[in-house]
Parts: sequence; structure tokens; C-alpha cells
Amino acid sequence: MRNRWLIALAAIGIHICIGSVYAWSVLTRPIMATMGWTLKETTWTFSLAILFLGLSAGLLGSFVEKMGPKKSGLLSTIFFGIGMIGTSFALEAHNLMLLYIFYGVIGGVGLGVGYITPVSTLVKYFPRNRGFATGLAIMGFGFAALIAGPLMQYLTSQYDLVSTFRILGAAYIIIMALSALYLKPPTTTETTKTSALLNRGMTTHEAVRTWQFPALWWIFFINITCGIGLLAVASPMAQEVVGMSATEAASMVGIIGLLNGLGRIVWSTISDYLGRPATYILFFVIEIAAFAFLGFTSTAYIFQILVFIIITCYGGGFSCMPAYLSDLFGTKQLSAIHGRILTAWGMAGIAGPMLVSFLRESTASYSGPLYVFSGLFVLNFIIAVALKIYSKDRHFDASTAHNDTEMVTAENTVETVDGLEPQA
Repeated sequence: MRNRWLIALAAIGIHICIGSVYAWSVLTRPIMATMGWTLKETTWTFSLAILFLGLSAGLLGSFVEKMGPKKSGLLSTIFFGIGMIGTSFALEAHNLMLLYIFYGVIGGVGLGVGYITPVSTLVKYFPRNRGFATGLAIMGFGFAALIAGPLMQYLTSQYDLVSTFRILGAAYIIIMALSALYLKPPTTTETTKTSALLNRGMTTHEAVRTWQFPALWWIFFINITCGIGLLAVASPMAQEVVGMSATEAASMVGIIGLLNGLGRIVWSTISDYLGRPATYILFFVIEIAAFAFLGFTSTAYIFQILVFIIITCYGGGFSCMPAYLSDLFGTKQLSAIHGRILTAWGMAGIAGPMLVSFLRESTASYSGPLYVFSGLFVLNFIIAVALKIYSKDRHFDASTAHNDTEMVTAENTVETVDGLEPQA
């Protein structure tokens, strides 16, 4: 029998590898210096990767659900591994288009498949703590830059860019493959009742036809657009607006990576107690105020505190979403439904940096984008309140089952099944 904590570790293993995409900026200057490409040409690689993450998660979600976590995890390993190794050949050939194809498109597909692969499985192992469960895996994605960033810096200083991508690619293939091989849904042979409970819910087609789905898509899109927009300009804004040095701004960016990961597990755990609707309302109240105050602050200390608070909500928005979807639509096709929602991430990866750049140039200040972001979160707040008020209108209510005898039975069964002995 599978141990659910080792299942969680396997999920983290996959996410901490694919989450290295967040450390792309570490390689931006070395690539520009070595290849002679412009900043725009180099950073477009990252945007493409995020775009194809969202597109592949949305288009292949149903396929991933049918394949099961082990096969889909191995598929993610293949695509992401080819993307990394292929990138080394693209750099060796000084070919920008090959870089876009391997890292942006092929690697992006590996990102999307790998991101949604463990979610449905983890929720079934932790039926009464689904926020905590999904937060565990998605936390790995947020923390990945803390590991990958320094590792990339070390490898590029000791070797060259081509060798760096080959070393990382080989390491990621090994870690992801071992993690994928351990992933398996919980066995529920003890009772057919528990099996039905863990797999009940709506199909993807049914879920996307509800009004709640586009509402969640929108608030997810805005949360990511504004978060990525802030991440894109955090360092230069800190230096220009509040007079921080380049070193201080770099340190702030490092802390941002830490809080991005911590926010995912902390907020998702809190959501198990507050409920997902109330947690998202709290996110948006905080972000309305934080972005507004950030627009006119001139103190470095306050500036950093506000940025850190926003980033925790940004990370929390990612980790609470799968649990929110399972509350609304059940776990029957959670990976596929989650994949459809992640198309918002792909769109936001393009929209965020473009929007902040346009507003920055139009207003000749960073205050303009920040005030617009604050206004967008007012709309998000209204939608989140509507989702909470009309929660009884939803087609599937899993959250109300937390105190049911059936749900307690389900968790006890999973705990008994996973035990301490791994299945051969």
C-alpha cells in the first residue's frame, strides 16, 4: 500500500523540478551575454513556457485524468527533459527559434502536464484537508526558484550554459521519473462506498458550463496577472521608487521566492478552516489595500512589507484553487477541471508583463499600474463575495461533507490503506 506522505513527497519532487522555470531570470543575462540576444528576445522564452503551461494543462487535462498519475507524470518527465536537453543544443547552435521550441513549447507542455498530475491524487489521500494537500505539492513549485536559482548560478560559473542545461536536464529527469513511478491513487477495496465517495463529482464538460467556473477563471486570471506584473518590475521599481540598491533589491527578490512558496502552504492550510470562498475574499481585501498603498509609499521598509504580503496572496491563490474546485465540482475529474482553469495562468503570463509595461510607459510612473491593479481586485472581491453568497447554488458541495460520517470513514480508510508499508 502507498504511504500518503510519500505520495506528497513524490508530488513535491515533480513540482520542485518543473518550478525551476521561475528561476529563468537568473539565466537571462548570461544568455544575453553569450548569445548576443536582446532582453525582449530572451525573456520571451519564459513567457512562451508559461503560455504553453496553461494551454497544455487545459487541453490535456482530460487526457491526464484518463492516463492516471504515474503515466502522466512520466509523460511530463519526457517533455520537460527533452525541453531542457534540447535547450542545450539550441544554445550550442546559437539558434533562438530552437530555444523557443525546446524550452518554451516542449518544456512548457511538460510544465502543464506535470503541474496538474499529482493534484487529484493528493486530494483523495487527504479528503478532509484538501487545501493542505494541494498546498504541499504547489508549495514545491513556489520554492523551486530558491533551489534552482543558486544552483544555476553555480553551474554557469563553473561550466558553460550548454553544460548547465544538460546537467539540470539529467537531474530533473531522474527526480521526476522516480517521483512519477511512486504516484498512485489510493486503493479503496475495503469499501465500495468509499471508492464512490472519493471519485464522485462533475465531469469537466458539466463543470465548465456552470457560472462558477468562468467566475473562478477570472479571479484566478486577475490574481496571476497582477502578481506576475509586480514580479516583473519588483527589482527596478524598488531601486527607482524607494532608492534601494541593486544588492538590496536582489535580496528582496530572494525573499519573494521564499514567501511565494510559504504563502502556498500557509494559505491553503488556513483555507481548510476558513473555507475557500472566505479565503479568496480575504486575499482580495488585502491586495486592494496593499496595491493602493504601494502606489504612494516612499519608504523602503514599508515597500518591502507590502510586496511580501501581496506575494503570499499570489502564491496562496495558486494553492487554494484546486481545493476550491474540488469543493465545487468534486474529485471525479479534478485534474482536467484544474487544467482548464490553468489556461488563465497561460494568458496571465503574457498579459501581466505587457500590462505593467504599457501602464508604466503611459503614466511615466509605477503608481499607475499599481492603482489599476488595486481597482481590478475590487472587481475580484465582488465576484468572490457572489461565489460565497450563492454557494448553495453550486452543483456539487464537497466542503459540507467534512463532518459527515461518510467523509470521516473515507479518511480513516485512506489512512488504513496507505499505512506504513509501500506497495511492491
